[in-house]
Amino acid sequence: MRRAAIERLLPAAYQRAAGPGSVLAALLDVMEALHAPDEALLADVDVLFDPYRTPAGFAGYLTRWVAMDHVLGPPRPDVPPPLPVGRLRDLVAHGALLARWRGTPYGMRTALELATGVTGFVLDEPADRPFHLVVRVPVAAAGLLTVVTRIVAAEKPAAVTAEVVLADAPPAEADGGPVPYGPAVGRATVPAPGPPPPPGPSPEEPS
Repeated sequence: MRRAAIERLLPAAYQRAAGPGSVLAALLDVMEALHAPDEALLADVDVLFDPYRTPAGFAGYLTRWVAMDHVLGPPRPDVPPPLPVGRLRDLVAHGALLARWRGTPYGMRTALELATGVTGFVLDEPADRPFHLVVRVPVAAAGLLTVVTRIVAAEKPAAVTAEVVLADAPPAEADGGPVPYGPAVGRATVPAPGPPPPPGPSPEEPS
């Protein structure tokens, strides 16, 4: 708020006393200086809530708004965040998409790729262990197993058990082609899930 605008809010007697060099004039100058930082912040307040323009220290806080703060674990002032700020920005930017696909293989894989910057996660459902998921982590993400475990626990269906293991080799190819993990995800590219299968009897059921 400018000094002149503050002065106009004062009673007439105070306005007459706020002449140049007066104590009241000096106080009004101080008030203008005190208001300046807050007004500058409010003039561009949308920056705070933009994942890619918010200050680095605020990106972690925004993960709470999109229900991805489990990636960071319990906040501790003496421990740095487990992920670079760029990864946190990606998670916030894609928070709506992750919420939409939570509990699905696509949602879990996308969250893992966004958080680690690594592709090639394999999600296996062993035939001999119903309602159990094995997440095979690429060697490139071996240093982030704690983060991966948190994501798997949060993204899997509640009725499913899960284990996280480190893959000792690149994933095998399926049907003569590469496993369809899609491109690396991040700020610009998040692969869309494939179209749902057409309605009809499953292969196990007679037509």
